[in-house]
Amino acid sequence: MGKSNDNNDKNIAKEEKYVSVQEYTGQGYELNNGEETDKIAEAHREEIDKAVKAFFLEKYKTEVKVHNVVGAAEGASVFVESVGEPHFYTYAIVPIDVKEKEVLTEKVWSKEEQVEDAIKGGLYALLFEEEFNTLDEYLKTFSKKNDVVGKREESLENVGGTGYMTPYYYITTSINDDAIKPVYELYLKNPTVNKNALKKAYNNSAFSEENFKITIQLFMEDKEMAPSEKIFNQVCDDLEKMNTIPKGSYSVVVNDNRVDKTTDTGYKDNSLKRAYPNYILKIKVR
Repeated sequence: MGKSNDNNDKNIAKEEKYVSVQEYTGQGYELNNGEETDKIAEAHREEIDKAVKAFFLEKYKTEVKVHNVVGAAEGASVFVESVGEPHFYTYAIVPIDVKEKEVLTEKVWSKEEQVEDAIKGGLYALLFEEEFNTLDEYLKTFSKKNDVVGKREESLENVGGTGYMTPYYYITTSINDDAIKPVYELYLKNPTVNKNALKKAYNNSAFSEENFKITIQLFMEDKEMAPSEKIFNQVCDDLEKMNTIPKGSYSVVVNDNRVDKTTDTGYKDNSLKRAYPNYILKIKVR
């Protein structure tokens, strides 16, 4: 009898982790061992915001706005969005001395390549604006016609942190991407440089599809519906045929309606996924 109650409690706890994607704005997001640091960070929010903005200006020559602060072990992750272009979401980490209840604002840091990757993704979206507009329009139209949705903008702001993101997809680049490196270096030297100069810096001949990935993630609009194979296959087929979207390696995921609010993840056992090693490749003509 006790065992049955334990199982029921586990099932209830599991269900409480999930929320409809249309309702999710980042509430309930958790990082390991963040209970104590979360409280300390909240009490020092103003100085954290100021320190993180200064960190991005100094190290990455980029103005950001702070959307959310989430406690973690020995620190807090601070989720930010760039102001203007290149556009991206990312985060920095502020160490916290739990014993002294102090935030160490002079020691703000970021994970290796995390912010660099975010900026490079934003630069790609800026350089290939027309191609990304085509992809955006396709996904918006497809969603309206097929009863699927993307994530809410607020969730991207509050817990996204994955670089260039839209409600329907996000970009990841590789440290080995030599095509965008000179653009990134030029941007850091002169953040106000115009788009034409950035385009000239782009090393088109060095582009490789394997170094540039776009992950499309869609959710069923109906709260009770399982991921639709028909919708999944249609998206994959459409992308295979499209030649005016950004070049790169595409993954496609169709989830049910729910997001794990503690991790901002929609992927589950019933999700339909096409990814490595079976990417949809949009190859640059060489």
